[in-house]
Amino acid sequence: MPVAVATAPASVGNVAVGFDVLGHTLHGLVDTAIVRRIPEPVVRIAAIRGVVTDLPYRPEANTAGAALLSLRQGLPFGFELELDKGIPLGSGLGGSAASAVAALVAANALLPTPLSREGLVGHAVVGESVSSGSPHADNVAPQLLGGLVLSAHGHTVPVGLGASWWAAVVHPHFVLETRVARGVLGAPYPLAAFVEQSGHLALFLVGCARGEVDLVRAGLADVLVEPRRAALVPGFAAVKAAALAHGALGASLSGAGPSVFGWFPSEAQARAAAQAMAQAFAAVGLGSDLLVSPLPGPRAEVVSCST
Repeated sequence: MPVAVATAPASVGNVAVGFDVLGHTLHGLVDTAIVRRIPEPVVRIAAIRGVVTDLPYRPEANTAGAALLSLRQGLPFGFELELDKGIPLGSGLGGSAASAVAALVAANALLPTPLSREGLVGHAVVGESVSSGSPHADNVAPQLLGGLVLSAHGHTVPVGLGASWWAAVVHPHFVLETRVARGVLGAPYPLAAFVEQSGHLALFLVGCARGEVDLVRAGLADVLVEPRRAALVPGFAAVKAAALAHGALGASLSGAGPSVFGWFPSEAQARAAAQAMAQAFAAVGLGSDLLVSPLPGPRAEVVSCST
């Protein structure tokens, strides 16, 4: 049977100021999908391995399976999937999205006429919504295209970085489900907070494009989502303070949390900050994993393909 293998990287959703529309990828952790093209017009999940194994085998209840169901609509054949999870779920590192993206990129390589990366975004969002409960592309879009990506109103726009920066992400050994984290955001927001956040997003995007540290530092602050989610993550205030004390341009929750990220001007600052952030989590009894990555990050890639 034709078979393809693809990987998709971890990601930071929202990037503090772009709730549901902005994200960037990270070097280090990946999900791997092995997809076979099968004669039957169905999607089957044959195996789930790695750091997470207790995921649904019913394709419609699995982010990768749902994405493949969306992709194979109208096709005379189907797909069989094996998934190797390298990204933990409930971590704020885009793990559910990466499963969908890796499966799609592998399956796309087996199509008679493969879709563009932008053409896969809609199918990936179908898969991601299985986990999060709502359709948004802040993780899947950067995983498909690489780097920092803005995805809104049907447009998927890579955001170039005018300077070489680094990200430090600390993942505490604590699970925070996306649906729970989204549940605290229901109450209305005052107009003043919305205006302030809009200004932050604008400053951040212009600062990224120009490579101007001062603009990124002024913009990388979340006044909408972080204040409501901070209490869900033990020790968050101290972890963020540790990042800022070590020169972060800004720091906040990675995606829905509980991971915390910061952007830094240099690798040395990012590595020193990651250690300090981990110590702050340890002070509240949480072990953690550290990830330090250059920016921009990678995209999902086909590792091998035999047709």
